Amino acid sequence: MSSRQEPFVSVLTPVYNGEDFLAECIESVLSQTYGNFEYIIVNNRSTDRSLEIALEYAKKDRRIRVHNNDQFVGVIENHNIAFSLMSPSAKYCKVVSADDYIFSDCLMKMVQLAEANPSVGIVGSYQLSGDQVRWQGFKYPKNVFPGHEICRRSFLGNDKSFGFGSPTSILYRADLVRSSKAFYPNPSPHADTSACFEHLRNSSFGFVYQVLCYERTHAATQTSKSKEIERYASAYLSDLIHYGPLYLSKGELDCQVQKLLRTYHRFLAVDYFVGFRSKAFWDYHRSRLEELGYPLSRFSLFRAGLSALLEEVLNPGQSVKKLRKRIRPESTKLAVPAAQPNTGNVETSLDASKDSQSPELARGTRS
Repeated sequence: MSSRQEPFVSVLTPVYNGEDFLAECIESVLSQTYGNFEYIIVNNRSTDRSLEIALEYAKKDRRIRVHNNDQFVGVIENHNIAFSLMSPSAKYCKVVSADDYIFSDCLMKMVQLAEANPSVGIVGSYQLSGDQVRWQGFKYPKNVFPGHEICRRSFLGNDKSFGFGSPTSILYRADLVRSSKAFYPNPSPHADTSACFEHLRNSSFGFVYQVLCYERTHAATQTSKSKEIERYASAYLSDLIHYGPLYLSKGELDCQVQKLLRTYHRFLAVDYFVGFRSKAFWDYHRSRLEELGYPLSRFSLFRAGLSALLEEVLNPGQSVKKLRKRIRPESTKLAVPAAQPNTGNVETSLDASKDSQSPELARGTRS
């Protein structure tokens, strides 16, 4: 199929102060074996050389368009601005975070799967994150999953390696993106996961069993910031409240909400009694829980703390460790080396049992 016959793809990179890795990100997009795409870089009033770097590449390649925001906006709003700039002729949309990169066959493999399966609205793949491989919870060779089934599994399942993916590891059908004014539907840094719950109601999820992208992990990423103040639990609770009714029975939903609240309260109780968290940490969690309709009280902390203490007495050294793992996503290192820039496509089939990503928090976190 010639590039003119290929469906048109809109590739988007929202960026703020990304000069350290932006050129590498852009090079990875321009090195795609897939030819029929536009590349839109949205600069969010960067104070470094990000805009200069983007404009330099735009002079050399007419597929690149650079948009410079009139004023600084939040992370999610910047993504939604990027979505709004897609060409009307685009059939698919691919986000590439400014500090990540994609391997040369990424667009081709994802579009091929979507074209072969018209019911698919979102396509994911394996992703290298540092020296770890993520999103291993899918069972080869099945590569198309009903949206209702995959969302139920996300809310109910105990597969520690499962998740939709991050923005860089996902391809969206463009008509889904255009179906709402704000494709990322809330200001949470993990609104990309909310978008999956929102749009998989009426479409399927496809998965490519290849490593197609690389996620760089460092202190400035949204993932790192979320770990710093533990935003995952409240983000998951928000999605459970808003989207759980679409996929779960009332009994299932009530059970999952109470289960999560118990875990969340116990985690907070441990930090309340033995931790040294900042005022910003506590302000965040109190305001989020109140916003979600479950205000935090000292009684709930004392009750949760007593429960954690009793479990610690019965299982010394185990309960707190398990609680922190449940709240904070961590992964064991796999015997797969970290990708290096411009190494081409990496292809592999992986054992899902090796990844210890929490099922409740296996979320797209790279906004």
